[in-house]
Amino acid sequence: LVTLAESGGGSVQEGGSLTLTCEGSGSWRGYCMGWFRQITGKEREGIAVIYTDDFKTKYADSVKGRFTISHDKSKGTMYLQMNTLKPEDTAMYYCAARSSDTCGALTGSLFGIWGQGTQVTVSS
Repeated sequence: LVTLAESGGGSVQEGGSLTLTCEGSGSWRGYCMGWFRQITGKEREGIAVIYTDDFKTKYADSVKGRFTISHDKSKGTMYLQMNTLKPEDTAMYYCAARSSDTCGALTGSLFGIWGQGTQVTVSS
């Protein structure tokens, strides 16, 4: 059974930084892995994806230049470094994965493996 577990969420002041961690069981070779977030009552937003074989990434415009997604193959762990946080970044953050040959879409419905989520709260 392949599983994911997020950690690293918390409360931070506007302009601060947080690093989220997604620990996964399995080798994650040939997987597209990503970070998504959801505010209660709103649609889930795909914010970053990374392909585990070549480390190519894609970001949503809302986080481009502020967030960095990375993957450590040796640990099977994915990270999301979040800088210059804004109150509108407040949400539940989820990591997800799917076995795939491509990794260019920030579409949550394509992903079948999900973590339980970690809350990020940014205060002004």
